[in-house]
Amino acid sequence: MTNNIIEFLAHWGITALSLWIAGFIFHGISFTNKKSLLIAALLLGLANAIIRPIVILLTIPLTIFSFGFFLLVINALMMLLVSTLVSGFKVSGFWTAFFASIFIAVLSFFVGLFIFQAGDNPIVIPTHQTIFI
Repeated sequence: MTNNIIEFLAHWGITALSLWIAGFIFHGISFTNKKSLLIAALLLGLANAIIRPIVILLTIPLTIFSFGFFLLVINALMMLLVSTLVSGFKVSGFWTAFFASIFIAVLSFFVGLFIFQAGDNPIVIPTHQTIFI
């Protein structure tokens, strides 16, 4: 039970860190305070866990027709949805949300690789190799 809570808090922290860094890189993203950053990170995680799969299911034909490109649009729409729900979190437009969502996904992936143990990561690097002659 406590392991699930720790994992949830770690994912929330990674999302908040990624949003915070994206706020420095993309001038169209801003936070009024730390509270709005943490709430935006929490709601973005919830939107990606609950709403995003439903939208993906409803747009399967469009996603297949676009060779998966429409998934990037869905990510941007989730970020715009969160920006409308959180009063201190502003995203200036669709293209800012589009490129920022790509940046946040990639950064969150790599930060998650370093935080979680090797058994949980999709990429496992062998430490040594035995050679038989």
